[in-house]
Amino acid sequence: MTDTILLGLIGDNIAASQSPRLHRLAGAQNGRRVRYDSLIPRLEGLDFDALFARCAAGGYRGINVTYPYKEVVAGRLRIDDPLVAAIGACNTVLFGDGPPRGFNTDYSGFVAAYRRMRGDAAPGPVLMIGAGGVGRAVAFGLIALGASQIRLADRDPARADALAMALRAARPGLSVVTGTDAAAMAVGAAGVINCTPVGMVGHDGTPLDGALMAGADWAFDAVYTPVDTQFLRDAQAAGLDIISGYELFIGQGVDAWAIFTGLPLDQDRLRDDLAAGRDAS
Repeated sequence: MTDTILLGLIGDNIAASQSPRLHRLAGAQNGRRVRYDSLIPRLEGLDFDALFARCAAGGYRGINVTYPYKEVVAGRLRIDDPLVAAIGACNTVLFGDGPPRGFNTDYSGFVAAYRRMRGDAAPGPVLMIGAGGVGRAVAFGLIALGASQIRLADRDPARADALAMALRAARPGLSVVTGTDAAAMAVGAAGVINCTPVGMVGHDGTPLDGALMAGADWAFDAVYTPVDTQFLRDAQAAGLDIISGYELFIGQGVDAWAIFTGLPLDQDRLRDDLAAGRDAS
């Protein structure tokens, strides 16, 4: 590798992303300079395919991919892990000899975030709102964590049904329910999850009224900009254990760094540096 590690992030609403700083700090721990570009197709004047092709030919070691391109990019990658192939979405791409390779660190990051906050506690029946790219990764994470039922609420019934089919294939006998009305599907859920962009910077609001969280045990929001979303504030007010999207952000970033570079990382130091607002010097 060259002295400078060239990385990037492709997405539509990434101005507030902390990924560039995370990877620069990871590089600094190893005495390496990291250039991590924020690549918004509209601002680059390119569609996703053209921008992805530019990255593939432009000396990038790898890129992260976020909303709304995680499922789109999966079809353009070599995916060696059957689990990631089943998820059908990738957020991490590694360039090198041969075709670009796809990974999903949202999956591993979510499992780590859940375990960090809830230990070995079972998820129970879970309502997940949003069946897109990050939702697919989180849903497969719920299988790994032993969820007794997964309820998929999405405005696009076909998308929810496709994910349900993939989940049942991965764990035959799993109870998966689909629908479009998250409010109706919240009754009796032990866990509530937001995997939509609602609540992130530029998409104010919440996908589920706080009153509908009463009786649940825990909540997770995939959004981490801001960390303190209305969804999580409502969940906390209702007495639920909350798992911030920031935990997923850290987990996916640590795993992506390992894929990109294979270099070590002191996660506690990284967390301290991020919390203190530090950047690589």
